[in-house]
Amino acid sequence: MFTFTPLLGAQSSSSKASQSILELDGGIKILVDVGWDDTFDPLDLQELEKHVPTLSLILLTHATPAHIGAFAHCCKTFPLFTQIPVYATSPVIALGRTLLQDLYASSPLAATFLPKASISEPGASTSAASAAASAAASAAASAPEGEGGADASHSGRILLQPPTAEEIARYFSLIHPLKYSQPHQPLPSPFSPPLNGLTLTAYNAGHTVGGTIWHIQHGMESIVYAVDWNQARESVMAGAAWFGGSGASGTEVIEQLRKPTALVCSTRGGDKFALPGGRKKRDDLLLDMIRSTLAKGGTVLIPTDTSARVLELAYALEHAWRDAAGTGQEDNVLKEAGLYLAGRKANTTMRLARSMLEWMDENIVREFEAAEGVDAATGQSRANPGGQRSGQNQGKEEKGTGPFTFKHLKIVERKKKLEKILNNQAPKVILASDTSLDWGFAKESLRLVAGGPNNLLLLTESFHKERLADNQEDPYRKTLGNMIWEWYEERKDGVALEKSSDGEMIEQVHSGGRELSWSDVHRAPLDPGDQLLYQQYLATKRQLQDTSQARGQENLDNAADALDDRSSSTSEDSETEQQGRVLNFSTSLAHSNRNKLGLSDEDLGVNILLRRKNVFDWDVRGKKGRERMFPYVAPRKKGDEYGEFIRPEEYLRAEEREEIDMQQRRSDSQTKLGQKRRWDETGPAGRRLSSSGAKRQQFPGKKDASTADDMSLTEDGEGADAALESEDEADSQTFEGPAKAVYQKASLTINARIAFVDFTGLHDKRSLEMLIPLIQPRKLILVGGMKEETTALATECKKLLAAKAGVDVSAADSAVIYTPVIGEVIDASVDTNAWMVKLSNSLVRRLKWQHVRSLGVVTLTAQLRGPELNPPEDAADSPSKKQKLLQEETSSPATAPTVDGTKPTADKSDVYPVLDILPANMAAGTRSMTRPLHVGDLRLADLRKIMQGAGHTAEFRGEGTLLIDRMVAVRKSGTGKIEIEATAQSAAAVGRGAGSFLDVKRKIYEGLAVVAGN
Repeated sequence: MFTFTPLLGAQSSSSKASQSILELDGGIKILVDVGWDDTFDPLDLQELEKHVPTLSLILLTHATPAHIGAFAHCCKTFPLFTQIPVYATSPVIALGRTLLQDLYASSPLAATFLPKASISEPGASTSAASAAASAAASAAASAPEGEGGADASHSGRILLQPPTAEEIARYFSLIHPLKYSQPHQPLPSPFSPPLNGLTLTAYNAGHTVGGTIWHIQHGMESIVYAVDWNQARESVMAGAAWFGGSGASGTEVIEQLRKPTALVCSTRGGDKFALPGGRKKRDDLLLDMIRSTLAKGGTVLIPTDTSARVLELAYALEHAWRDAAGTGQEDNVLKEAGLYLAGRKANTTMRLARSMLEWMDENIVREFEAAEGVDAATGQSRANPGGQRSGQNQGKEEKGTGPFTFKHLKIVERKKKLEKILNNQAPKVILASDTSLDWGFAKESLRLVAGGPNNLLLLTESFHKERLADNQEDPYRKTLGNMIWEWYEERKDGVALEKSSDGEMIEQVHSGGRELSWSDVHRAPLDPGDQLLYQQYLATKRQLQDTSQARGQENLDNAADALDDRSSSTSEDSETEQQGRVLNFSTSLAHSNRNKLGLSDEDLGVNILLRRKNVFDWDVRGKKGRERMFPYVAPRKKGDEYGEFIRPEEYLRAEEREEIDMQQRRSDSQTKLGQKRRWDETGPAGRRLSSSGAKRQQFPGKKDASTADDMSLTEDGEGADAALESEDEADSQTFEGPAKAVYQKASLTINARIAFVDFTGLHDKRSLEMLIPLIQPRKLILVGGMKEETTALATECKKLLAAKAGVDVSAADSAVIYTPVIGEVIDASVDTNAWMVKLSNSLVRRLKWQHVRSLGVVTLTAQLRGPELNPPEDAADSPSKKQKLLQEETSSPATAPTVDGTKPTADKSDVYPVLDILPANMAAGTRSMTRPLHVGDLRLADLRKIMQGAGHTAEFRGEGTLLIDRMVAVRKSGTGKIEIEATAQSAAAVGRGAGSFLDVKRKIYEGLAVVAGN
């Protein structure tokens, strides 16, 4: 059984988010992707919340908001979510973490609003709360409608606490990393039924680094889940693994992904054709757009994402600037222009990219090896095989030439630094997050770039929107990216045509000085009335948590105000489940700020010993659980799969520590005149050295992962000044604790030109129509696109699949294609024709079973006889006749007549047909002359272990070739065909060579089941 239910992203007009439920036989539920759109509406997650208690596991495909945008929100809001095993590739985990950290630091709406139901619950209404509600409602009357919910009520303005960077890092540390092409049997959730041999395999999907096509095998079901893939190779991203991965030149889809029982495929981009010329033409068009603007002295703003597609853009522009630095005068425009990447986590993203080269296209690996002078086979330098560098000059020449070691691209992580760059009138190119222009540095850059008529807003992603009827209202809030894209499609103010480098014309749309209006959202402290409502919300959540009787999970929703969760630990050895829940809640309160939350002494409970000064006594009479013990929580040690993190500063000798202190004092004495300093700073450029130990003594056992990432990449000079500016900005604007959303009307006059170059890296109409017939799925499920493109692709695929199978489109056995809408349940179970038969005893004695892993295979030739109501009894069964007669006598009074008054003639178990052996005169005439069939799948890695265990030498030589005893070669093609070759000497010899050849064939046959024709 296999049913498919799209929760988001099926025939949707505006939302690009992706969420799907796959339900398999036995009640196994798999959630694929936890996406969210740019509106961050919690109503989109209501249906997902209903399925959380029944989920078995979660799969993630891409590190984009459309696929993992709601992951941290679900972990923090839904109590059982963190107990569900999550699987993804390592790049998706790492890049997804930086994406969500940037998202929650930039967008206040991502935290979502206080639910109205929590305030309107029975017992939560008081006179003070009513007065506060009326005051807040009157204050919210001026807020624009449709922002942040259905109405601008008081509960819609109070924001929940967003997950901190440490919480996001902890959520992503729970994800199990997988590698490509390695089958894995996952672990089920505590509330899931047994998985019964469910197997997951990840394959490269292109589009993003670590993007995944999931292959799910369970019983007779073989499901391929492929959304947002790209077959074409790019500069950084390798093509999808349909034909075997990067560099493969096959003409048939690999065996593992061919002929699945169901293929789930996205249709986004199914109505467009790729640009003629491929990747090179696309990159040239991008550079032509940039050159035309820089030649006028303008600024180019390119909105992009923060972790996935930004790698492709940054790589292309960095290498264009490198090429311009070594060419003549024609690219002098690029030489004089600045190139910047603006993002709050841009440094961390690029550092992670430098550690993920093996997940990228093979050309990236070759470039890295050529830059470092390293031979991939030996791991030593080509120029110096001993591995020693010949002086410092050589090291300086080699440094900075790697694929993601930027020479020209400068990274900006601070808002004030970005404003300083934008106020400079020199020509420049800025990559800024995010594509929606609703959050991130792209929105800040738009304010300063939009006014210049020589500037260019270069979009790299389309914002397709389905056409609505005249009487139909649009229920979705438009982002700035949607509005600007509508202007680009309307072309109301004309188009500017310019000649590119190859003589073709490029189009740039005039904005015509039109005014763009929107509502800015800012975080602000709560008013006294809102503070009362927020306290009621906390009290309600605490009451629900104390009274609920769920499984002893770690409730993360109460951590809406937990300012530090790093010292809290999840214990599996709790005394009782209920006590564990109370302990987790009390722990989160113990590490929250009492003054910021406005909690009373009764709310603090035993934590008053920590939070109140001069309080040393606590009455434990009548208390239970944690209320009877001192509120101490042992700090959890930080580590990874290799063990606990080692801090080198803890192992310094006394003379080394004195030397560091001397260097620190020397740098303090050389501080520049007028440089900003803070009273509590002791290090150079406003930084405290890690060896000072002041912070570590105050908070023992803690380590800020996000701070470590940023500080390790902060350099002197501009980086130090940026760090100072960020600290000043943080002191003046940001605050901790509960907040509310404040809306302000904003408008901007757009004079800059608008252009578009498709850098989404998704499949187009040609690749979809070419690949789907080659995959040959039995059932095809199309999701992830608008209604028009989904319907058009379904019609075309039905014709192509029918032509591939050689049947008529209207025939009953033609391909089955589903185009579900959001919430529609599709039954896409495999088509099987099964009959129940009984085997005679004489036939069972002759069966010879062959075992292939966990399956048993047998071939038989028999005759089918009808059901026997009174089967003849053998002589050996005669002693049991008396027993059967006694059973019939005892059961006869309970036998009820049927509707027509007749009694049933036989039991249900006696109406099955019987398979029996063939008579001797018929067996010879019914022998089949068909060729034997091999059942099973041989993996060369398993064959290598088997041959080594049998005393043979076996090693891999080349891709897909196993060499045994240096005489026998075993190859496996992409279609699963196994080829065995031996040298002429070994085949002719009677010694070890011939023995190796026969041993290899014998071991291969032992791993397969041979179904003979006779």
